[in-house]
Amino acid sequence: MTDAGLTVFPFWLLMLMPLMTAERLLEVVVARRNTRWAMARGGVEFGRGHYPVMVVLHVAFLAGIVVEIAVTSRSFVPALTWTALAMVVLANLVRLWCVRALGPQWNTRVIIVPGLPLITHGPYRWLRHPNYVIVMTEGIALPLVYGAWTTALLFTVANAALLAVRLRAENSALRLATGQ
Repeated sequence: MTDAGLTVFPFWLLMLMPLMTAERLLEVVVARRNTRWAMARGGVEFGRGHYPVMVVLHVAFLAGIVVEIAVTSRSFVPALTWTALAMVVLANLVRLWCVRALGPQWNTRVIIVPGLPLITHGPYRWLRHPNYVIVMTEGIALPLVYGAWTTALLFTVANAALLAVRLRAENSALRLATGQ
């Protein structure tokens, strides 16, 4: 399809954004349920101060993609779009694997339940923080599905700064949980 000489995005591809938003909202529901589960078992939250910043950053990320799509006239570049879309799908499959591996211990917050062993199966067999690799991948790939490279760049830089804080909080929590 073309519009004034530009190749435009297939309409169905625009449905990805509402799907990604719905996924994030579902994650919030699961995280709240898991927070109640953890707190009922004596869970302790770490790094509470950065959590509101993380929420704002992730909402701004999704909104930034939509705004960049609306205000720019980026062409549909099939090779970039399909590669980025494949990365988004793969990242989300691995995210589901992480959620499944952690079970009720999965959360968007850093909460440690004293006495529970570290999860060392699923993707945690190979990486200590696989979900953060997923977030970084998706932070680049999802905007690039639409050619929204400005959002990809801004989110990646802001997310790297946030992850530095979050990883310190999570690693401290894990050290305390394992007695190291």
